[in-house]
Amino acid sequence: MWAYESVFYQIYPLGFCGAPYENDGKLEHRILKVTDWIPHIKKVGANAIYFSPLFESDTHGYNTRDYTQIDVRLGNNEDFKKLCRDLHDNGIKVVLDGVFNHVGRGFQQFMDVCKNRENSPYLDWFHIDLNGNSNYNDGLWYEGWEGNYDLVKLNLRNEDVVNYLLDAVKYWIEEFDIDGIRLDVAYCLDFDFLRKLRSFCDSLKPDFFLVGEMLHGDYNQRMNDEMLHSATNYECYKGLYSSFNSMNMFEINHSLLRQFGPENWTLYKGKHLLSFVDNHDVTRVASILTNKRHLPLIYALMFGMPGIPCIYYGSEWGAKADKSQGDPALRPSFAKPEFNELTEFISKLSEAKKNSSALNYGDFTSVVLTNRQCIFRRKKNEESVFVAINADESEYIARADFGKSKVTDCISGDIIDVSNGFKMEPYSAYFLQ
Repeated sequence: MWAYESVFYQIYPLGFCGAPYENDGKLEHRILKVTDWIPHIKKVGANAIYFSPLFESDTHGYNTRDYTQIDVRLGNNEDFKKLCRDLHDNGIKVVLDGVFNHVGRGFQQFMDVCKNRENSPYLDWFHIDLNGNSNYNDGLWYEGWEGNYDLVKLNLRNEDVVNYLLDAVKYWIEEFDIDGIRLDVAYCLDFDFLRKLRSFCDSLKPDFFLVGEMLHGDYNQRMNDEMLHSATNYECYKGLYSSFNSMNMFEINHSLLRQFGPENWTLYKGKHLLSFVDNHDVTRVASILTNKRHLPLIYALMFGMPGIPCIYYGSEWGAKADKSQGDPALRPSFAKPEFNELTEFISKLSEAKKNSSALNYGDFTSVVLTNRQCIFRRKKNEESVFVAINADESEYIARADFGKSKVTDCISGDIIDVSNGFKMEPYSAYFLQ
């Protein structure tokens, strides 16, 4: 699967392109801005883009109005078709956000139910009680996602709803040649729906990638050979920044051993979760780390651990934003991309990751662990890469068996003599091959 050897770049299109929050109905060809960023995205080393919602919606993209149209604030379908061609010509895969659990109040079929009530052919598309009332005083009650009544929950047990969504997926595959879908709130989605989606996509495009938004619990319930290929690794997201802020590398190591370690009971051995240090829903990593010297190191740890690394636009040069400022602060429009020391370091991590079988497919073994240092080995067949992090302000001498006296650091290209221990500089990271 191509995704297991890729580096993802996440764009939240409505914010990235500077679109107004409310859908004003005015056609603006803003999505073409992404084309201008293609050289930067390639320079960072990403070879897949995950677009947060870009279908026609009421406001923020997750309240869909039409699954077959690009949001008018971003452009039209021809604009997006051109963008997909440009991305593919540059070797960049395209993954779209599939918000299949719920729709917006502006969704045509829901508006029909509000108007025609029991006479609507779409009454069973949703979870409706005609004897109740909604927060919007519709004269009927409906189930909203987690009590959010601008998000109208779809009835995924209704065959017409499932076929409608599958037809939309088919349209995006056949007309735009998209390469995958990220399933919003996948932890809510019906198992049978996910099975149908997987077999349907497999039949249309054998290497089509399905990744689900998962938060807690056992991801294997929905990430398996019949449903999703991958899931968002929220457990390690918390462990990554917390380990640096509390100077306790045992935390992230514990999560990685639990998920990928050598024991038989580990949860996700051989699986490829989507790894991230921030995204469109959480505080940016540059605003959450208490020591800015840890910023390159958290990326090295994320790229070195098992999984598919995903970079959120702007964070590759250290953009800041706090969740407490509201979602729009997390989803800004930048005039142009920046390239600094952090960006350059991430581009080196990307190249190391994409070119290493051990980093893409290798197992996980903890080798050295202290509060402020960790070294773990990724091994696939004959190739071993030791991911080494020193989060301390002082140098550290690591004693470990690296299999030979001299190793190559895949990040810097330096050859390092480890015969008398391995000297780790303060605030440093290495991928030793």
